[in-house]
Amino acid sequence: MAQEVLSQNEIDALLSALSSGEMDANQLKQEEKDKKVRVYDFKRALRFSKDQIRSISRIHENFARLLTTYFSAQLRTYVNISVASVDQIPYEEFIRSIPTITILNIYSVAPLDGRIIFEFNPNIAYAMYDRMLGGKGNSVNKIENLTEIETKLMSQLFEKALDNLQEAWSSVVDIDPMLEEFEVNPQFLQLVSPNETVVVVSLNTTIGESSGMINICIPHVVLEPIIPKLSVHYWMQTENTKERKPEEYENIAKGLEDAVLDMKVLLGKSSISINELLNLNKNDVIHLDQSIDKPLQLQVDNESMFLVQPGKNRQKLAVQIVEEIKGGN
Repeated sequence: MAQEVLSQNEIDALLSALSSGEMDANQLKQEEKDKKVRVYDFKRALRFSKDQIRSISRIHENFARLLTTYFSAQLRTYVNISVASVDQIPYEEFIRSIPTITILNIYSVAPLDGRIIFEFNPNIAYAMYDRMLGGKGNSVNKIENLTEIETKLMSQLFEKALDNLQEAWSSVVDIDPMLEEFEVNPQFLQLVSPNETVVVVSLNTTIGESSGMINICIPHVVLEPIIPKLSVHYWMQTENTKERKPEEYENIAKGLEDAVLDMKVLLGKSSISINELLNLNKNDVIHLDQSIDKPLQLQVDNESMFLVQPGKNRQKLAVQIVEEIKGGN
């Protein structure tokens, strides 16, 4: 339990109050014995620890980076997406916090139970749609009057972004997200009970000159099977105990066996001046630092690996390994 450290002035004031009778020592002891009551709101039950919320935030920071790259390539305009907040709130509070008319994508995330919601602010959704059709990315808030073509094009754009969600969560669980529904009115959407705890990840989003929020709603029932994997202890344990499978070592060995290496034999070296190099003529002799009765060096990718002696094999120049050079040169 954390203890509060008093300053010297506070200690003096406390002793003075006890001496003068302003404060009763027995009363202090009684207050210490009394149980402290903390107010708890059952409608806002906190079912995730701070550690688990940080893990979810880290996953979606990676997702935001992937999504930025994806939308930049698809829309060919400036895109910036970043995590604004990660909170756990009742589902009812999430529904009340989003616009009455908005863009809602409902995804299943097999093999996890339940579904998650992506809420795209109308400004963002129409800016994306305008860019897809060759516009400047202007936003027109007419979500309640979406045509079938507009609905289809938007759905396809959001559905293709699911690969990024799958990659972001791959460090914790392999999911297969799939678009189940496309809705514009949150009142028609009832995934879980109103008091069910959900994690809401809010992403600050800028598309060209338009900006808004992308909210991701993840019910507790979806995350419940993988809650232990959201702790830092699990992440550190996984990283420290991860071992390669025997077949992985075999694949690495086979890959190394097929690698091509550059091998050459060094006959010797010599140093001459630029003037001597420019005046070299036919039949001139260059003296090397290599003795004819000593083995030559065989180099592999410019690293001296073996001592060899020259010769012939089947009428071709060859070398025979005499000794390995320990540690290379």
